[in-house]
Amino acid sequence: MPLRLPDRLPAIDLLKSENIFVMDDTRAHSQDIRPLRIVILNLMPLKITTETDLIRLLSNTPLQLDISFMKLRSHTPKNTPIEHMMMFYRDFAVMRNEKFDGMIVTGAPVETLDYEDVGYWDEITDIFDWARTHVTSTLFICWAAQAALYHYYGVPKYGLDSKMFGIFPQHMLLPRLPIFRGFDDVFMMPHSRHTEVRRPDIEQHPELTLLAEGDESGVSIVMARDGREFFITGHLEYAPLTLDSEYRRDLGVRTDVGLPRNYYPADDPSRQPIVSWRAHANLFYNNWVNYYVYQETPYDISLIS
Repeated sequence: MPLRLPDRLPAIDLLKSENIFVMDDTRAHSQDIRPLRIVILNLMPLKITTETDLIRLLSNTPLQLDISFMKLRSHTPKNTPIEHMMMFYRDFAVMRNEKFDGMIVTGAPVETLDYEDVGYWDEITDIFDWARTHVTSTLFICWAAQAALYHYYGVPKYGLDSKMFGIFPQHMLLPRLPIFRGFDDVFMMPHSRHTEVRRPDIEQHPELTLLAEGDESGVSIVMARDGREFFITGHLEYAPLTLDSEYRRDLGVRTDVGLPRNYYPADDPSRQPIVSWRAHANLFYNNWVNYYVYQETPYDISLIS
């Protein structure tokens, strides 16, 4: 089955060139199927890039997904054309009476700020509370994962001396869970962050289940409410060259960012990066959609609570 996307979304042509089956609204309306409704709250600066990365992963499910994009009224993005935002995104205030089978909240470049100092903190915590009664299962990524853990459970974040930057091996702690179906014993995950949450703080909350961690990168996946919430501190959605772009952007600008670990062959940035996380990224998103969204959500979407 294809993904159902808004007409003229830039990601459509790019993904079609990768032989990924997507369907625009015009064609989808002719099918008598209830697609799963997935909403993406995209807080990343390069929104078109993030849209494409997430849609690429969601495209592997055999289920039809109806993708919507949410934006904050209290924040105006600087790196995405306003025409794109007006055409494809809707304010949370407009969407708050709707219900969704799944939701993804991305990271944001505000992790070094105290949460309460983030300009849109009040609005995003309103969205976090809303998701608990209007969404069947939510994925929180990177800063959003840390922010949601803090908002829901009071889990603090800690600054790092240098950026956690590169591709790091992760170990499953509960490998029999459906979210890990098909996984190898060790899987790789991109990380790109200046802060972290720590295992002892997670373990203080019986409502939280630590699912995966890395010896060097620490906590990577936490689950709550039997899979209605997943908190992912890394970036399984990253494209092959995303870390390369971040490295070259920060080179000579920041002193706390080094060469991304386990990424370039022989640590040589002139060589093509090694993609070691793509298969598990696809498995993770496919398992999430199947076992924690499709298998759990009611057919009558109004019954989500």
